[in-house]
Amino acid sequence: MSPSFSSHSKLSRRAFGGAVGAGAAAAAVGLPAGAAGAAEPHRSTYERPFSAVPHRRAKRPNILFILGDDLGWADLSSYGAPHIKTPHLDRLARQGVRFTDAYAGSATCSPTRFSLYTGRFPGRTKGGLAEPIADTSVGLDPTHPTLASLLRDAGYATALIGKWHCGYLPDYSPTRSGWDEFFGNFGGALEYYSKLGSDGKYDLYQGQAREGDAEYKDLRYYTRILTERADEYIQRDHGDRPWLLNLNFTTPHWPWIADGDEEESAEIVRRIKAGQRAALWHQDGGSVAKYTQMVQDLDRSIGEVLLALKRSGQERDTLVFFASDNGGERFSYNWPLSGNKASLQEGGIRVPTIVRWPARLDGGQVSHEPVFTPDWTATLLEIGGARPDPAYPLDGTSLAGYLLKGEALAERDLFWRVRGERALRRGEWKYYQGKDGVDQLVNLAQDQREQADRAPDEPRLLAELKAAWEKTNEQLLPYPAA
Repeated sequence: MSPSFSSHSKLSRRAFGGAVGAGAAAAAVGLPAGAAGAAEPHRSTYERPFSAVPHRRAKRPNILFILGDDLGWADLSSYGAPHIKTPHLDRLARQGVRFTDAYAGSATCSPTRFSLYTGRFPGRTKGGLAEPIADTSVGLDPTHPTLASLLRDAGYATALIGKWHCGYLPDYSPTRSGWDEFFGNFGGALEYYSKLGSDGKYDLYQGQAREGDAEYKDLRYYTRILTERADEYIQRDHGDRPWLLNLNFTTPHWPWIADGDEEESAEIVRRIKAGQRAALWHQDGGSVAKYTQMVQDLDRSIGEVLLALKRSGQERDTLVFFASDNGGERFSYNWPLSGNKASLQEGGIRVPTIVRWPARLDGGQVSHEPVFTPDWTATLLEIGGARPDPAYPLDGTSLAGYLLKGEALAERDLFWRVRGERALRRGEWKYYQGKDGVDQLVNLAQDQREQADRAPDEPRLLAELKAAWEKTNEQLLPYPAA
């Protein structure tokens, strides 16, 4: 263990201290007795260090897990965006915990979703090696336990609304991997009005989504449709069962089309039908202003969903989680981070992350602990009273003890791998190797922008972190030949 990691852990433990319960409070949600950053870049006046409130009781929560798509780390006003206004997500942060050093499980869409649904590194499974999935040959194996299947076995109702991107029909579907219900799209992107993918096929389904099921025809703006569906699910009578809703928006992923841009939509559709598969990528479109409009629409839509939750009377007992699936694209505001989506630099994997649970977490808190997607899988399984399958050990660490009892997180490494790049974070130190094959070492507490290579000054630490990365990498599947 490096000395700087140890001192950082002590600082974090002193600065945090929680959000909710110990002892009887933990027992009330079935938690066992035990359960692990850099300086904050943007501090709001309403925020205070993370701290624990003992003896607060609650039942197992509903779980509303919201993902934005390609949203950059600083694209919310609560994360420092000077030109984007996100009042609803800012309010969510005021009511819960905002994480400054939270990461996606990978740098692109489907590998991160694999890491969330399985709680494991994407490289544990064949489908997770696709960066991202673009054909029908691979997907999330229906026999692999998932967040949804394990929570369903523990008594939860489960639904996925929005983007799946973990495989295509007939072999892969959310309803084959633990979700009771699915309404959404299978591919990585779709045109917001026509629902056409880059292959020109219609991509909006509902129900069991088995091969031969009817497509669901609705040519309105996609974000509106998903918002309505989520509202309906939340306000439905679920009886005595808690529920898990994965709400996966495609906003603000390309194409750069906001609500009302029907002429731009029609032009992209024309190009798709003419066989221009790259038309959906919209490389000749978009702008900072258009991107801002899309992010603000996402915020407004999430505000509607949160209002539906409040009106349903379930707000207190619902854990709401919000994050992005990876770093932002070319119009994102990522300052001071370097890199974008697909890169293992900070801008490609660090994401905005907010957690609210009124029954158990005090609001207005900020956490600087380094955490990543597989941690949330482990956390939600523990809070939901579900047991992971020992045949498929999790790579994430449950944060339940940290969040609910103020326990310090144990020393651990955060690991990433994509084709041509590697990264590992331990405390404030990050080991990174880019496509040039050069090993670098940065201290993120001092240099979030990753510009000062400390490798020449810390050769032993560099060797230690590199060896740790390679040890984990040896456990993973190799990439298929390109």
